[in-house]
Amino acid sequence: EQEISPIHPQTNSTEPDNPRTWSAASVVQIPANKERHGTVLKCLALHESYSARSVAVEARLDVKYAPTVRMLGAPQIDLEEGKDSLILRCVADANPPASIVWRRAGRSEIASLQESLQLRPVGRRDAGLYTCQAQNSVGTSDTMSVQLDVKYAPKILSAGPDRLTTAPLFSPAAFECVAEGNPTPTYKWVQRISTQGKPFLDRGRESRLVIDNVTYDYQGEYECRATNFINGQERTATSDPIALQVVGAPQVLRTTSGGVAGHSVSVKKGDSATLSLIVCADPRPRHVAWEWGSLRLEAGSGIGRYRVDDVTQDSREDCYLATLHIDDADLQDQRPYYLVVENERGTDRHAISLRVEGMFSVVEPLELSYLLGIAGGCLAAFLILICLCIYAVRARKCCFRNRNNYKTSEKDR
Repeated sequence: EQEISPIHPQTNSTEPDNPRTWSAASVVQIPANKERHGTVLKCLALHESYSARSVAVEARLDVKYAPTVRMLGAPQIDLEEGKDSLILRCVADANPPASIVWRRAGRSEIASLQESLQLRPVGRRDAGLYTCQAQNSVGTSDTMSVQLDVKYAPKILSAGPDRLTTAPLFSPAAFECVAEGNPTPTYKWVQRISTQGKPFLDRGRESRLVIDNVTYDYQGEYECRATNFINGQERTATSDPIALQVVGAPQVLRTTSGGVAGHSVSVKKGDSATLSLIVCADPRPRHVAWEWGSLRLEAGSGIGRYRVDDVTQDSREDCYLATLHIDDADLQDQRPYYLVVENERGTDRHAISLRVEGMFSVVEPLELSYLLGIAGGCLAAFLILICLCIYAVRARKCCFRNRNNYKTSEKDR
């Protein structure tokens, strides 16, 4: 309904064969752009002889133009393999209608000839750069592209080198874990332990776990865990357990099961004391004994107030519990007690100290050797003092004797 001005005034002329009939002509010029495609152009002729004093004729503009494309459906969050679906639309604006072509970078075949590209569900093989383009008889559109990155949870490809690894005591050992995932997974090595409240012990944060100095603490089963995050949610894969077997001489563990030094026991005078140490060995120990002073008690024997249990199996493989019982503990019992263990590959010896608190004791008891040293020092000082006193008395008598001799000689003169 918007009036358009002609490029010049209308022309009026008579027809050659009928001078009384007039012919009127008007020319309008309109740019042929795609915004005008489909619009209606109306020419209105006005004359008093028309029944409605006007007659109109209409024409719909059909503007041909090359396609332009826009892409709809590009993912706004991570796509996870096997869970998410994707529908990409390549919408073309063209006259005449355009043909759509979907292609994938690095591949010669056409991905799709439809307006929509559907991936139901997406997989890791669908990841890549996708392009769409439209073409008609007028021309070809620019290319639109989208990069698809398909995330997937970790998967352990290998963990080893073997399901069972045997390592000599104090030698190095290494494990390797290989996993795939997108994003790239992080690694964690854990050791299964029997400690209550903490069934696993962290051993490493790299794909390769290296143990420079193998001890019996490292014996047991290990797991490799590969972890990544997809849309803020953790995804973890765990390997089958890998066993590390340690062989060698006995080793008395220098730490308690909680991982801290604890080789000291305190009891009150008159109470029973129990001294326990854990020893690991493969082969099994053939000799286990407790030693203190001049005494030695083999496992399963006893003397007086002292009794040694037979070694019992600990919760850890190839580890054993050795225990010494002391009844009616006295101050003279406070000392180090040594556990001596032997097998075919060697021996180990380690001490646990006993402290006995007396009835009136307010400070920690002193070692017997320290008390003997103090007593010896006091005795030596006392003897030196006596010698000095004897020397002083004898020196005084000598002085008086010389003085009396001097006075007698003076009288004689």
